[in-house]
Amino acid sequence: MKASKLLLGLCAGVTAGYTLMRTVQALREYRRPSPAVERDARAYAEYRRALDVAGTVRGLASAYLFAYGAPGRFTDRATAFAPPWLRPALFSLPIVTMSSLLDLPISFVESYTPERRYGLSDQSIAAWLEEYLKGTALSAAFSAVLLSLFGIAVRHAPRTWPLVAAAGTLPLLVVMNLVVPLWILPMFNKFVPLDGPLEDRLRKLAGRYGAATAEILRMDMSRQTRKANAFVTGVGGTHRIVLGDTLIDAFTPDEVEFVVAHELGHYVTKDTWRLIAFSELMAAILLFWAQRATPVRERARMRKRPILLARFVVTMSAASQLLRPLLLAFSRSREWAADDFALEATGDAASGAAALSRLRDQNLADDAPPHWYELLFGSHPALKDRIAKLEAAER
Repeated sequence: MKASKLLLGLCAGVTAGYTLMRTVQALREYRRPSPAVERDARAYAEYRRALDVAGTVRGLASAYLFAYGAPGRFTDRATAFAPPWLRPALFSLPIVTMSSLLDLPISFVESYTPERRYGLSDQSIAAWLEEYLKGTALSAAFSAVLLSLFGIAVRHAPRTWPLVAAAGTLPLLVVMNLVVPLWILPMFNKFVPLDGPLEDRLRKLAGRYGAATAEILRMDMSRQTRKANAFVTGVGGTHRIVLGDTLIDAFTPDEVEFVVAHELGHYVTKDTWRLIAFSELMAAILLFWAQRATPVRERARMRKRPILLARFVVTMSAASQLLRPLLLAFSRSREWAADDFALEATGDAASGAAALSRLRDQNLADDAPPHWYELLFGSHPALKDRIAKLEAAER
């Protein structure tokens, strides 16, 4: 009991202190924006690494505070009037909304401000705030649905609910991969079919690998950032290869073709399905582990107390930090495979190396992060290594 109170006090102190510090900085930044700084990739990378570490610690502390502290207990009591099937949603909505609003000044200082100062974005505060609030609403709604589904599994399968929840994770992952590209992403950006000579060139490339029907879209990424990017999203008939306008406008056609060939590699080798399967496996491991770690008395009351469902999710989140290096290693392996696919598809190692070099310079990307950071946070291999491999292939 003393240890849990000490941990709760520590989490409350970290959450309150960090939020207060960033709130003061956000108010100062809003009134008098800091001047622009030199586009120093090393300084920018070191700053982002520090934020990633701090964000992980703060996120876990905040989640523990809301699930075990006064906010969670108060909200749990306030939902006592509702039927059991409705209580998880009524619990989750205010908790997630409150947490996101408290994070607003933190996100302003850590996301909006540095991107503006390093010349990586010219988005207005109003536009950024609109997107933040829109994301908060979506996050609250998704969390409410997720906790409600979890509550249904616990109520209707009191002995086998981890198995039921694990089985239900797979269709949920598939549905999210259908919903996100069709309805969620268009809420933040405009997607239009790519046309012209570049589209013809890329369509021929895709056609060589039986992917002539894949959608190739242009996204107005410049409304948020000057960074260049491309990605593949969706499953089945909703698969889309998306190119940011910042990439199309700044890269040569040969470089764009290599980048699209990389994304086509993810599409052709069904990396989305691989990631779904890997995520399903990890979810099952976490569900069964967290069940074993939850006291028997709490397991019996989870059907009626949404706060206990939330505490179970926090336990899973904490444990997921131990499995995250495995997921990231899997992701990096697929990026290497996509690079190999692009090299085979284009036969143009020089354009591949040039594209990654341009990507590094335009995004102020850290091309040689420390090994610990790549292990714990890197979804992509170090750019330096990827460029070196392509340059060796060219030679």
